[in-house]
Amino acid sequence: MRSMTVDIITMGCSKNLVDSETLMGLFEANGFRVTHDADDPQGEIAVVNTCGFIEDAKQESINTILELAQRKDEGHLQQLYVMGCLSERYLADLEAEIPEVDGWYGKFNYRQLLDDLKAQSTLPSHRHITTPSHYTYLKISEGCDRHCAYCAIPLITGHHRSRPQEDILDEVKWLVSQGVKEFNVIAQELTYYGIDIDGKQHIAELVERMAEIEGVEWIRLHYAYPAHFPWDLLSVMREHRNVCRYLDIALQHISDHMLERMVRHISKEQTYELIRRMREEVPGIHIRTTLMVGFPGETDDDFHELIEFVKWARFERMGAFAYSEEEGTYSAEHYKDDVPTDVKQQRLDRLMRVQQQISAEIEAAKIGQRMRVVIDRQEGDWYVGRTEFCSPEVDPEVLIPATEHLSVGQFYDVCITDAEEFDLYATTKLNV
Repeated sequence: MRSMTVDIITMGCSKNLVDSETLMGLFEANGFRVTHDADDPQGEIAVVNTCGFIEDAKQESINTILELAQRKDEGHLQQLYVMGCLSERYLADLEAEIPEVDGWYGKFNYRQLLDDLKAQSTLPSHRHITTPSHYTYLKISEGCDRHCAYCAIPLITGHHRSRPQEDILDEVKWLVSQGVKEFNVIAQELTYYGIDIDGKQHIAELVERMAEIEGVEWIRLHYAYPAHFPWDLLSVMREHRNVCRYLDIALQHISDHMLERMVRHISKEQTYELIRRMREEVPGIHIRTTLMVGFPGETDDDFHELIEFVKWARFERMGAFAYSEEEGTYSAEHYKDDVPTDVKQQRLDRLMRVQQQISAEIEAAKIGQRMRVVIDRQEGDWYVGRTEFCSPEVDPEVLIPATEHLSVGQFYDVCITDAEEFDLYATTKLNV
């Protein structure tokens, strides 16, 4: 009997991608043929893993579902299923509005889909890695207990739940056996790891144990929280060469007025001290952060403080966005969205112009330096790689002429020869 083909489409973040990869592994263990994010899905079954974080992401997910529902109406698709953050939050509304969907699953019960298809076997399954084989994302927890005023994530994911350390370490060992060398550790809030187990932060212990596994070349940390930061994590980063000197930590703002209204549990003075200590304890660390403009009540003075903070901090990586009200959040229920749209955009543009200049200066200062890169792919006349300071898909890349014979997935020492705002150029000829 011919096995059925399943198309899985992933919307949103890398945490959703891990869920999709887990579901793909389950389907394959049950004899299905599976594709991921196909340009033109042709399978009998389609599964959309949705994002429900902000309005644009929600609309993109809904549009994708509607497009596939039309394919089903036209006879090009037999069954359509939906999972993920959007359906976790808006299940009843979606069921009523899009009856073409055969089954709705949330963020945590998607494995039930195999049972409902009467296909769940007892065969062991592993994630189907969709990224290049040398790197992957490693999810260590779900949920968030921080409850920032603007954020809908706790409404979707619920309380923080840490995965057991041994489960994580076993997965790392299996992934290494499959050729994975680089692990991008992800969570809604990774510094909270372990609190729900015994009341203590165990992220430093977990990362150190990961670093001691043979074959782990790089560990990169994403989505830390600034309040009650676990300082022992910095010593692990400093002392282990395979723990990248890189930290993704969303700060959102700097003025005490804004931090209090955002319910961030940290002050301006504490934030400055946090950055100072990170740079002191981990020389060369690259900090990625996210900032918000236009939050309800943000004044010109608040924004000026933010600009001065960015000039002082000189973040190696920075993203920013304008506040968008999300229903059900504290800010939506207690504040008026009172910063005009045009002011939000002007502030966002100015903030990013400041950061653009800082980024260009930081990258230009790397010219002449010797750095270690991993090669992700070849594009035309270039090999495209990354340093330890660059996360996949979101950070600058290193371009090396394809006249030098290199292998994808391998590490090389290179010399940086030139820099643009978002890219570096390099050669493996170290004496240039």
